[in-house]
Amino acid sequence: MSEEKDNISDMDLERDLEGGTEMGFLDEVVYSENYLPSYRPQGETVSKLEQAEFNQHPDSLFFNDGKRRIDFVLVYENESKKDVDKKHTFQRRKRRREYFEDSLMKRGMVLEATPSVVDDKLLFVKVHMPWDVLCTYAEVLHIKLPIQANDMASKPSPFNCLTKYFYPSEDVIAKETEYFTAPFEKNRLEYFYIKDKDQFFTPAMRSRMAYYILCRAPYEDRGHVKKFGITKLLDGGVYKAAYPLHDCKFNAKSKEDGCSNERYLLYNEWAHPKSFYKMQPLDLIRKYYGEKIAIYFAWLGFYTIMLTLAAIVGLCCFIFGYNTRESSTWSKEVCDPEIGGKIFMCPRCDKDCSYWRLNSTCETSKDLCIFDNYGTLVFAVFMAIWVTLFLEFWKRYQAELEYEWDTVEFLEQEEQPRPEYEAKCIYSRTSPVTGDEEKVPYTACGRCVRLTCGIGTVLFWIFLIIASVVAVIIYRLAVFFTFSRRLREDIKGLEPFKEYVTPQMATTVTASIINFIIIMILNNLYEKVAIWITDFELPRTKTDYENSLTLKMFLFQFVNYYSSCIYIAFFKGKVVGYPGEPVYWLGLYRNEECDPGGCLIELTTQLSVIMGGKAIWNNIQEVLVPWVKNVIFRYCNKVKSEKIIPRWEQDYQLQPLGKLGLFYEYLEMVIQFGFVTLFVASFPLAPLLALVNNLLEIRVDAWKMTTQFRRIVPEKAQDIGAWQPILQGVAILAVATNAAIIAFTSDMIPRLVYYWSFSVSPYTEITSNSMAGYINNTLSIFNISDFSNISRPLEDIIPYWFNNSTTCRYRDFRYPPGHPKQYDHNMYYWHVIAAKLAFIIVVEHIVYLTKFILSYTIPDVPYKVKEQIKREKYLTQVLLHEVNLKLVTKKVKPLMDELACDLEGEDIDLHL
Repeated sequence: MSEEKDNISDMDLERDLEGGTEMGFLDEVVYSENYLPSYRPQGETVSKLEQAEFNQHPDSLFFNDGKRRIDFVLVYENESKKDVDKKHTFQRRKRRREYFEDSLMKRGMVLEATPSVVDDKLLFVKVHMPWDVLCTYAEVLHIKLPIQANDMASKPSPFNCLTKYFYPSEDVIAKETEYFTAPFEKNRLEYFYIKDKDQFFTPAMRSRMAYYILCRAPYEDRGHVKKFGITKLLDGGVYKAAYPLHDCKFNAKSKEDGCSNERYLLYNEWAHPKSFYKMQPLDLIRKYYGEKIAIYFAWLGFYTIMLTLAAIVGLCCFIFGYNTRESSTWSKEVCDPEIGGKIFMCPRCDKDCSYWRLNSTCETSKDLCIFDNYGTLVFAVFMAIWVTLFLEFWKRYQAELEYEWDTVEFLEQEEQPRPEYEAKCIYSRTSPVTGDEEKVPYTACGRCVRLTCGIGTVLFWIFLIIASVVAVIIYRLAVFFTFSRRLREDIKGLEPFKEYVTPQMATTVTASIINFIIIMILNNLYEKVAIWITDFELPRTKTDYENSLTLKMFLFQFVNYYSSCIYIAFFKGKVVGYPGEPVYWLGLYRNEECDPGGCLIELTTQLSVIMGGKAIWNNIQEVLVPWVKNVIFRYCNKVKSEKIIPRWEQDYQLQPLGKLGLFYEYLEMVIQFGFVTLFVASFPLAPLLALVNNLLEIRVDAWKMTTQFRRIVPEKAQDIGAWQPILQGVAILAVATNAAIIAFTSDMIPRLVYYWSFSVSPYTEITSNSMAGYINNTLSIFNISDFSNISRPLEDIIPYWFNNSTTCRYRDFRYPPGHPKQYDHNMYYWHVIAAKLAFIIVVEHIVYLTKFILSYTIPDVPYKVKEQIKREKYLTQVLLHEVNLKLVTKKVKPLMDELACDLEGEDIDLHL
């Protein structure tokens, strides 16, 4: 044994594949027996791992004896059948594995090893937790278990006769009995509602407790340095996989007696395309996958239902806009040969761009009418109220789920520190809660250093995204000149598309595609950086870890996905000067101008490209990638058709869920939520596209989890975590962005100002308000003799119809040449600016006030749920009182009996 230890040299320490989770240099940092109780004395020899051949029962979820349930499975390769050159590495892995399995057995777990049917190099270690171990760790984890049937069960809704067709049949998925629950305590076992010990702890609970032990059991002890945790063993190749078992095949029921076939039910009633119209069986999802998975699907389902109303209203606004595209006065003026055909516009770039007729943008102007109309204003206000109702009603629904799923006090009672956090606890401090001494992984100064490094890194990457956006803007400026010069000549043969493929549109579409590619590349790079930063910060609990990672990733994704839309909406075409004195980027590139119809149509194009591209890309990744990986794995591990494969080996052939779990599922939906709310004033069809995508997303995610992935380790979750405040922040920001889009990006305010103020006397001869003359009024006049040598268009590209003209028009509100204030902003400009600012202030205050009133009047927790929580707390207190009373009675009774005997003796003496 000493020789074996001597072989572990310093070089081996450096060559460690994962480095291990080190416990520092203090023995007392090792998990106390309160968290990892040992069922055998430390010095006692542990019996070796049980070996068993496969018993030809492919659907069995038990050891070979048919009694002990498999709670977890570990998979490793037999090193004896490997290459001799790597013998030293394999010996180290074997020592660690044997030490780890020994640690598990010391803590009461039972292990049984079975060789693979498919690959003779693989061995499967099945893990079972006996009753005593389950009771111990149920108490450690404060798992809530039933104490009494719920006598306040909810009454059926009067609309059940209509809604029952949209829910899975109760004959197929039986409704769970509702119970009042209390945190489990081993010494009060008789007060819990136990029908059957084998069924008292659900498979999800058993797997969760098993994983808790696996994450904390040590696998190496080198004096004062201890390493532990199945995660590090997986990273280092000691084990190939670790997972709980699915209970059956997804497309066939189990042949074993007593199997609940929950996976089969979930596939048929939830994941199968035929069930697309049905509500989700959330209780069964929670029972099978745990609360964390269930709360995600509950939120996604609720969000999708709420989108239905927004999609209907948005579609109505779109239809209204489409019907007005031919009747719009200002659109008619653009297309009219006598008006738009005789308005010659100034070049939009230097030298290589020529003059052009306004009616060449006829189709664009008509398309703009679809999105830039008064219905859009109504829809933007509606969406601001909708998002408030969505968040408030979700809080109520979430409160109901918290109570039903026993997660009301989860964060305060149940959540334990992460193994990685406890492993680094080498500093002492006085606990602010208990006043006792406790171990922490860093000092106050060390914590500040970690946070500063994290914030600095995030800011660096955000600036990197901004730099990429600037690069795309420069691309737009540079390529627009090229398209303006050559595009018309290159597409001469494509007559049907000639009117639509304008230089402006070609620039917008290509820039959107390039921007989308940059977004995807930066996403993959930043993910690794964000995980590294969060690991370095060392959050205490898994919830803290996920919240910290969520915030970092969302800040990055917010800038990554929305920066191009923000540029088009609020910056493009706002500072361009006028043809005589244009504004230049970096002194080289002339700033972009909006189309005469405005930048709104470009913003719509950008949103549709990013939303559509993102949805297609994500669905390809979610469906094809795991499916192809599973097909390749099965092809590489072909077996003869007559061989029977056990349940644990069938699950091994599936894909593991990524380390970030549901993070990217949430991120995808929250980014979509941002597109639906932040820029909805420019694209009323966004809710409809989101609704269609979400209906598909729910079934794709369900199909993926039930058919392509190993069973996920069940986890507790009280709510959707850091995503809730992020959604609230997006909702508040959406009011400002939509008001600003209507005010500064669309033409609604200038049209209203013209209609009410400048379309009548003294500015025109018309006596009644009208939109007639609006286009002419919004285009300023420029004398072509005032062009600078840099900006003046080349003579050989000037069209013949412009030869006798001395002026051109441009989009702005400026005085004409010859005026004392020529090319300065006129009175119309200041009227419009004042109206835009007034509009933003009024709309924001009205909408924010409405949001505040709604938030105040809608309680976060339904009254009925509050009553049920009070009832449960009362029953728990009664239970505790009765137990304490019995304990006191049990202790006092011997004293009372002794005292009674003494009194009887005194009475006898007195009589004598």
